[in-house]
Amino acid sequence: MKYLVGETPAGNAVFAVKGENAVNITALDAQIGADLQAVIETPQLVESLSEQITAADAVPVASITPALPVAAPSAIICVGLNYTDHIKEGGYDIPDYPALFMRSKASIMAAGKPMVRPTCSETLDYEAELMLIVGKGGRHISEADALDHVFGYTVFNDGSVREYQRKTHQWTPGKNFDNTGAIGPIVVTKDEVPEGAAGLTIESRVGEEILQNSNTANMIWGVRKIIAIVSEYTTLAPGDLIAMGTPPGVGHAKKPGPRWLKPGETVEIEIEGIGICASPIVDEKDTAA
Repeated sequence: MKYLVGETPAGNAVFAVKGENAVNITALDAQIGADLQAVIETPQLVESLSEQITAADAVPVASITPALPVAAPSAIICVGLNYTDHIKEGGYDIPDYPALFMRSKASIMAAGKPMVRPTCSETLDYEAELMLIVGKGGRHISEADALDHVFGYTVFNDGSVREYQRKTHQWTPGKNFDNTGAIGPIVVTKDEVPEGAAGLTIESRVGEEILQNSNTANMIWGVRKIIAIVSEYTTLAPGDLIAMGTPPGVGHAKKPGPRWLKPGETVEIEIEGIGICASPIVDEKDTAA
């Protein structure tokens, strides 16, 4: 199944996507709610609607304004340094353990919403990433069982303000500026993609300019391993989001470069079989009320 959470006159709703069209399944059953949290926790809600979804009126996907797939995840966990060539372009040594950091709720936004270049720095960079959505929670999850804990996958742009990322050994400042992490719009359940979402082309671009092009098969730590590693130290909950790291080609490493995102551009992140996350770039001063 493919899902899209979108805005409607009655509030946000969950849509089941069928090709270029989508059905508002929140309108079919109010228990579905305004985001994917209820579906993640109780997949049977959608299974019971299969006949109604087939018969219901659909609207074009292109007409839906995306909202966050999960409005209030209990954790947003990000993996750094997960592609060898990206590690090398950043001048790091190949680690034995993944770099892990957290994002705040204020730092993320839905696909299609503006990504904000902050007033204090022009060093806004892009990072194309696969993001997994936890289905079944747990602690000390084994690699063998890890995929049983995945609900699905979406697209993430880990917008990073490099100047502030480098002000400290901890990456928190550069990774948590307001409205820099774009998520969505499409969420695919795990049965829609290869096991562990491996072998998918992942790309970032601005217009015709290809910025990154790689494959999720190139991740050092795959989905199984990351779930096992993260669940060693924290209890994962349904709806938690885990971003899987970015491939080479980021702006700070471009030669000649660097290549920062600029207001007026639109950056697109595309993952094969999942979709495109597009974000127009705006300057913070132009967002002030």
